[in-house]
Amino acid sequence: MNIEEQIMQIILFSGNAKSTAFEAIQAAKEQDHERAKECIEKANQELISAHHVQTTLIQSEIRGEGVVVSLLLVHAQDHLMNAITFKDLAIEFVDLYEVMNKRSVL
Repeated sequence: MNIEEQIMQIILFSGNAKSTAFEAIQAAKEQDHERAKECIEKANQELISAHHVQTTLIQSEIRGEGVVVSLLLVHAQDHLMNAITFKDLAIEFVDLYEVMNKRSVL
């Protein structure tokens, strides 16, 4: 797989993670906490996949194979970092909705 394909995989997995994390927030808002947690887990799996591709690129650079830093690579890294941040915030929102829903039942 060439570097452009690896970069596109990082973007794809990161985008999937962010979308799924957003789905988790929506599910929690609809009081479907089981689906919300499933979405968070799916987002985690997508991020793991993105991280594996990123690690492959890093290892190539360490071996001296010279990874060219392109705008596309920077874009992929930006997507990955934003997806990680969004997933972390989604976890907080899911937890918050769960607490709010429990309190409204009482």
